[in-house]
Amino acid sequence: MRKNTLSFKEKYGPWALVAGASYGLGRAYADALARRGLNLVLLARGKEQLENTAKEISAGYHVEVIYHAVDLSDFEKTKAIVTNLNVPIDLMVYNAAYCPIGLFENIGEEQLALAQAVNVRTPLLLAKLVSAAMIQRKRGGILLMSSLAGGQGSPRLQTYAATKAFNAVLAEGLWKELKPHGIDVTACIAGAILTPGYQQAEKTKPAPGTLPASKVAEAALRSLGKKPIIIPGAVNKIARVVMTRLLPRKAAINMMGSNTQGLS
Repeated sequence: MRKNTLSFKEKYGPWALVAGASYGLGRAYADALARRGLNLVLLARGKEQLENTAKEISAGYHVEVIYHAVDLSDFEKTKAIVTNLNVPIDLMVYNAAYCPIGLFENIGEEQLALAQAVNVRTPLLLAKLVSAAMIQRKRGGILLMSSLAGGQGSPRLQTYAATKAFNAVLAEGLWKELKPHGIDVTACIAGAILTPGYQQAEKTKPAPGTLPASKVAEAALRSLGKKPIIIPGAVNKIARVVMTRLLPRKAAINMMGSNTQGLS
């Protein structure tokens, strides 16, 4: 166990950045990285929750934690924070996401723009920003969050699904391009995760294959450097094959529509 911890820290430490880190899956990533001995830079919008998370992790794992409250839809502010850090970022985990739920006709332009900014623009440009220094150091890692919803059209989650498809394809391209520089890139294609946000949105029982946030974070971090795509959970792996390879596209979209009709 000690050998594995040191190996991860030597490869991706001493500093990791987690975007969208105050609770849920982001908090699970922060805990998992701190357990591995990495110091953290935490970014999220809610200042009070972020401050509490930073204090708990610092006290619980005896690592350094820097935190900044920032709206991740604003890349220029995010860039200014990251650029002015006095520590190197050797691992970036981009977990932040905005998911407008409902029929496309009922979703406002501002919600669509926010989804594009948080889910596409900021992770894309932040990956560009941190990878430049990683290339110079010839080491590092980037972990992007995707979703099973992005494997096909997903009614009531149409915009979110499209942005998550973007992140998976981006990670695959970067996995190939950055590997010669010693940088590992992986996209975590997750199914439903037991987070406060999911439990609020889902009015029926959790979907099959729903996993605790801690299991998703651990699976993703264990796969970093081994493969461009990780799908946590056996049920979700099977679902991915069925939805993207076995079913006709039309049938997959209809099935996803049935699964998302309880979301609001």
